[in-house]
Amino acid sequence: MNSKKEINSKKAPGAIGPYSQAIEKDGFVYVSGQLPIDQVTGEFAGEDIASQAKQSLENTKYILEESGLEMNDILKTTILLKDIEDFAVVNEIYGEYFQSPFPARATYEVARLPKDALIEIESIAKK
Repeated sequence: MNSKKEINSKKAPGAIGPYSQAIEKDGFVYVSGQLPIDQVTGEFAGEDIASQAKQSLENTKYILEESGLEMNDILKTTILLKDIEDFAVVNEIYGEYFQSPFPARATYEVARLPKDALIEIESIAKK
C-alpha cells in the first residue's frame, strides 16, 4: 500500500490550521497554499505584491527542497490574488522561478486571503 507522507520544511512557515505544508503520494507532491510569510520574522515579507509573491514562491521552493524536488518539477500552480490588477507584477516574479516548459496555471481574484495576504500560491509537483 502506498500511503501518503507529510512533508515539512523548517525554512517555510508552519501550517496555521489542520493541514500539512505538503503531502507526497504516488510520486506527486501536493504543496498547500503558501502565504508570503517569512519564517524568520513570522510576518509578511513586505506590504507590496512583488515582495509577497516572491516570498510565497520561496516558501514553495523550501518545501519542495525538503522532498528532494525543484521548482521546475512543478506541474500545476494555482495563484490566488487579492487584486487581479497585480497579475502583471506577479507574472514577472513568477517567471523568475520557472523555465520552459512552464507549469500549467490558474489565477483567480478572491475576496480575502488568510491574514489579509495579497497572494497565496499552491502547487502540484512530480518526482
